[in-house]
Amino acid sequence: MGLLLKEGIDINLIKSAFLAFSLIGSLITLINIAPIIKKRLSNYSLQLAGLVGNTSFLGIPIAIALLPSTTINFTIGFDLGTTLFAWIFGPFLLQEKFQNTSIPNLKGLLDALMNSPASRGIIGVLITYLFHLDEILGNYLWIPARIVIGLAIIIVGTRLGIITNQKDKFFDLNEEIKFSILLKLFILPFIVFLTCKFLNFDFYQSSAVILQAGTPTAISTILMAEAYDVKQKVASKILFTTTLISIITIPLIAILIEAFNKRIL
Repeated sequence: MGLLLKEGIDINLIKSAFLAFSLIGSLITLINIAPIIKKRLSNYSLQLAGLVGNTSFLGIPIAIALLPSTTINFTIGFDLGTTLFAWIFGPFLLQEKFQNTSIPNLKGLLDALMNSPASRGIIGVLITYLFHLDEILGNYLWIPARIVIGLAIIIVGTRLGIITNQKDKFFDLNEEIKFSILLKLFILPFIVFLTCKFLNFDFYQSSAVILQAGTPTAISTILMAEAYDVKQKVASKILFTTTLISIITIPLIAILIEAFNKRIL
């Protein structure tokens, strides 16, 4: 909410949010209608882990550290689109696939959606705009917003520590898990890169959304897997492994984007 109020809601945020939401939805659909891909990503836990990134806890801090503040709306927008898709469709997909029920728990979906950071931030901003308090609160919330973003890194580390204490073999990966990791850290950022070129995004706009796409698997995938008792160990392994590998891949993506931009110039 602090970030949104500081930078404001504009067309860039809406465009980035729509890009993330529609791209993840399109790829989920493609995976499930293409037998050759479906064979490698046979369940929704693998698919969500390969498409939903940790844009809130890692993506935004990384973007703030590496990119100009003028691109923050692209970063926030991608996070909003990803988060909204994950909490709207994630529980529904898991419930439909793995539970013997023909009617999704709409109340549960609504509660999850309303409790997500993206939804709360949007509602808070809209109320603030309604009472014309956006400029005042934006200045007051900017500093705590930056502090919370820094503390988000600690949350990620804490969650990883909990996972490692589960005494599971996190590097004992089958082919499906490996393909989900490949999708999250390499294929998805490349698809977003191609999309940015097609949409004529400039260098910083492209960098903002590509870095978001290259973030490791989101913690929300574990939360949903645990809530619906679906492939929790698979989700934990992918989260743990992608987070470790992203220490190398995210700087590499940033270097490749910079090199490509210099070559174009």
